[in-house]
Amino acid sequence: MAHKETDVLIIGGGVTGTALARELSRYEVSVMLMEKEVDLAFGTSKANSGIVHSGIHDRPGTLKARLCVEGNRMYPQMAQELDFLYQNNGAVVVARQEDEIPALKRLMEQGQQNGVTGVRLIGRGELLALEPHLAPDLAAALVMPSGGIVIPFDLVYALAENAAANGVEIVLGTQVTDIQEEDGAFTVQATHIAGRTPRAAQAAQTIQAAQTAQTTVLPVETVRARYIVNAAGLHAGTVASMIGDDSISIHPRKGEEYLLDRRLAGFVRHTVFPLPTPVSKGILIIPTVEGNIMLGPTACATDSFDDYGTTAVGWREVFDYVRQLAPELKASDLITAFAGLRAASNHEDFIIGPSAVSQRFIHAAGMESPGLTAAPAAARLVCEHLQEAGLDLKPKKVFDPIRRVIRIRDLSASEQAQLMQQDAAYSKIVCRCEYVSEGEIRDAIRRGATTLDGVKLRTRSGMGRCQGGFCTPKIIGILSRELGLPPEKITKRGPGSPLLAGRLR
Repeated sequence: MAHKETDVLIIGGGVTGTALARELSRYEVSVMLMEKEVDLAFGTSKANSGIVHSGIHDRPGTLKARLCVEGNRMYPQMAQELDFLYQNNGAVVVARQEDEIPALKRLMEQGQQNGVTGVRLIGRGELLALEPHLAPDLAAALVMPSGGIVIPFDLVYALAENAAANGVEIVLGTQVTDIQEEDGAFTVQATHIAGRTPRAAQAAQTIQAAQTAQTTVLPVETVRARYIVNAAGLHAGTVASMIGDDSISIHPRKGEEYLLDRRLAGFVRHTVFPLPTPVSKGILIIPTVEGNIMLGPTACATDSFDDYGTTAVGWREVFDYVRQLAPELKASDLITAFAGLRAASNHEDFIIGPSAVSQRFIHAAGMESPGLTAAPAAARLVCEHLQEAGLDLKPKKVFDPIRRVIRIRDLSASEQAQLMQQDAAYSKIVCRCEYVSEGEIRDAIRRGATTLDGVKLRTRSGMGRCQGGFCTPKIIGILSRELGLPPEKITKRGPGSPLLAGRLR
């Protein structure tokens, strides 16, 4: 049985957990992040809409309102430091009819109360000048210049890799099963998720060590932690109950999203919101930083914690609605669909603060929208709660905030030629739709990817028009080579998701 000790254990490897891991890596404390999936961002963060909200939608005085505005202001510097894809593209909330304009004005006033700057009301003519592909009969809109877009899983990996480079230990494929508080610390029992062979684990560990990231993939069955942060997303209620705290109840809300071909790049520049509904910000038209257009999400309460299927009903609901906002959209441009589960809770606000059961057990739960926007500010707030609970956060003398990755498609022709001359792997294009090289896929594996989806989320290979029809076999081969596994042992997203049945001969 393996035993570990740490000052802070973060449970959950989504955007909230990784943002906190990076924030804590600034200080002279030992930090471990534990994630039950075989890779980070495989839960709610994988299917997030990727919107950096301005802060106009949230009720004044709430944590959502405060942390959304604070987090929004942190994104430009974070993106510069961590090299994740981010654009400050702005957003609009449109009114379809004249009688909806008073609702726009109330929304504007709410945003101003929250500290959102630059919000203004515009009429039909100015809206169409900004977004000529929107319906010509839309009545008016709010413009929020501070709105942005990001790739959520790209953000998660950037945060985690920088945290690991600064000393955070990341434990994957390991699920917390029991927590006991005794003698001023927590004893945590965790079970390693079956399916990763020792050889693959050893290979991944060796590769990651070479990259200075401290990622553990071997079983860690017992951890003794002075403090715990519950950032377990959909499972935050279950984790809280392990210390006898039954105050958190998570009620998943399913959202289906639909991705359109990159040929529509520039179709809209701003993120286009309708007026919000009582349960969501509505069905949106979202330009992505890679040029695709994303439509959605739906918002449907579900009892399932693992229902990620999309439906014909969901597609019809989304497409019929957005066609009223942008009638030029065509169903033939759809290239893929996916669904995510939002961690809606029994509270109207984020749940950030110490448990009533133990001051050293900090919740970061119920992080539904605008949780992604708020994550970096929420991380700072959690650090404040940890300090109040007795954790000494002494800044490190050396903290490196910088993380860089190579993206061939973003380099100039001369930069590409120079890189390819240094390393021929960058001259071999594996994914033609997204223009991803073998070198980038190899790098993604050495940064921690052990599955097809792990490579896909880190590089965008397989996300183009052909949806991996050309590149999947090549990626399986590279994974096999780098991990020292036979191809039939490579999975899509971990145990239970085989890609190949076996060898023909």
